[in-house]
Amino acid sequence: MHFNCDVTKNQEVPRAAGAEWFCFAKTGMAGLPLLLLRALRALHPPAPTISTAVRLPCPHRPLPSRASCCPVRFLRTSAAFCAGHNKWSKVKHIKGPKDEARGRMFMKFGMMIRIAVKEGGSNPDLNLNLAQLLEQCRSKNMPKASIEAAVKSAEKAKPASQHMFEARGPGGCVLLIEVLTDNNSRTGQEIKRLLNKNGGVLCDGGRHNFSRSGVVVLPGHDINSEKALELAIESGAADVQETEDEEEKPLLKFICDVADLHKVRVSLERQGLPVTSSGFEFVPRNYSSLDEEQLEAASALIEVLNDCPDVVRVWDNIQADS
Repeated sequence: MHFNCDVTKNQEVPRAAGAEWFCFAKTGMAGLPLLLLRALRALHPPAPTISTAVRLPCPHRPLPSRASCCPVRFLRTSAAFCAGHNKWSKVKHIKGPKDEARGRMFMKFGMMIRIAVKEGGSNPDLNLNLAQLLEQCRSKNMPKASIEAAVKSAEKAKPASQHMFEARGPGGCVLLIEVLTDNNSRTGQEIKRLLNKNGGVLCDGGRHNFSRSGVVVLPGHDINSEKALELAIESGAADVQETEDEEEKPLLKFICDVADLHKVRVSLERQGLPVTSSGFEFVPRNYSSLDEEQLEAASALIEVLNDCPDVVRVWDNIQADS
């Protein structure tokens, strides 16, 4: 078997759909593509360990990147990329009182529960998507009474349709705007108005810039970059990203094919790792690089869209210039 390893340290490898290539970490074996690492591991398996707990790095090395729940950092060498997502994180964090942001987050969770119940019923034992969503609600400290009320409300809710609007924002960034509405025409007009007023425009083809993927989220404070890549190899994930939650706590996102979500999650849990949540997300295939002024404009646009009561989530492919 032959592998083409003619790749420089900072060179990016095209991430074709389904290809088993990872972005690069900082040093050593983590700088090799995952396909090669898997082959080497098969030829030279690691020595057995008594407990998976002793394999976790200790003391840990803090993750260098800080990013919001949407902007992320692939494990690679590019310093510009790391700094860019750090900057985007600081710009994108929800403005205003924390109580207001918390209330809006719970409202969005209620809308997502409504979608999940509509698609698969209200029994989480039979609806994996709902079960994962309820787990995510609990991880964000959404009150139990509010979760139960959201499920009951979803069962009795009036018929509504789910729709995805594709748009371009400041600096040419691509946005996917997921909505739940009982009036497509009204919501479409409102989305168009908000975009036009804040430097955006509806467009076609934006969906092709994203892939719908399975995502398993772990706390990231005890796992360094090389360990994260090792875990990704062992679990069968296709990518791993460093990010953070709304409270700026570090997280790791293990990205995989939709069909592999359960397998990746179980593999990580068997190693004693605390899974925060798992589910499906739209992951950018490529990123739009924005300068500081464009970042501010994009942040304002996304905030306005999120304030729209029919909007469930806004996905973006934004990367900040270093």
